[in-house]
Amino acid sequence: MDNNLVIDAAVPGQSGFDEKQVPLYYTRKTRDILHKYGPGPRVHFHMGIFDEGARPNTTVAQRVLRRRIVESQEAVLDHAAELWDVPRNPHGHLLDIGCGVGGGSIYWAQKYGAQVTGITVTGEHIPVISDLARQAEVADRITPVLGDIHDLTDENRYDGAVAIESSGYMDRERLFSVVAKALKPGGWFGIQEHFLCRPEWTEFIDDYYKTRLGTLTEYINAAHAAGMELEQDEDITDRVAEFWMQSMAWSTAEVETMDRTGVPSPIARDRLLESERTHGKLYRIWRDHAVETRLLLFRLGGN
Repeated sequence: MDNNLVIDAAVPGQSGFDEKQVPLYYTRKTRDILHKYGPGPRVHFHMGIFDEGARPNTTVAQRVLRRRIVESQEAVLDHAAELWDVPRNPHGHLLDIGCGVGGGSIYWAQKYGAQVTGITVTGEHIPVISDLARQAEVADRITPVLGDIHDLTDENRYDGAVAIESSGYMDRERLFSVVAKALKPGGWFGIQEHFLCRPEWTEFIDDYYKTRLGTLTEYINAAHAAGMELEQDEDITDRVAEFWMQSMAWSTAEVETMDRTGVPSPIARDRLLESERTHGKLYRIWRDHAVETRLLLFRLGGN
């Protein structure tokens, strides 16, 4: 989950959420992300989609698992781009909210010629984004910014904005208010996010990812308050659930490689073992739609 932004105040009803954990969490994870999802230059940290009903064999080489994972991450961006009509509006200025190590920013710049401003609260990501953008030969189109989206003061600047599995860390009312001011009239805001359907899983999910997932209704209400309307809503839960199985298999293979070769992984062994256990549970949560993943498109009023 490419979730790198933070709210700067406690959220009512979410007393267990500590915003200070988020940049620290992703600072510690940067090396792990690059190892598992790299080498790039487009490195993502979000779920991907598989063909409906696909159950690819997991008893394959680790490099095959990595390739599947990365291809699924790219596939969900391809699908979102089509849903959000990006190919017909390719050359705008895009705001990438919670850009992580820049995989999405590079994607939008390379595939659609967008000028991208990517914002993250994790300082360690800035030089990584710059380096990967140079490798991708789009450094002139990408501006990485260290900051909190809630402090953004840009007005009438961007043609569109995206938040790929990052809005779960944000105050939704403030997020939509800031984005609405930053967009040009008629600008669009595309979101890929997970939404709680069964509240008994709230504590488990939020604690594991240091996040605070919300409900679709919460997003729609926040958008309306900011003068934005929901145009597209696609449930991709069934297509992303398989991501957890492939990710779990990758962690298992990494542990087996360590044991066989004696060469330590950049990812701590206890973290890999935790991922094995937890991703199996997450697969069941997504399979049963206790949490749903959706692609949303909001539009600001105006021509």
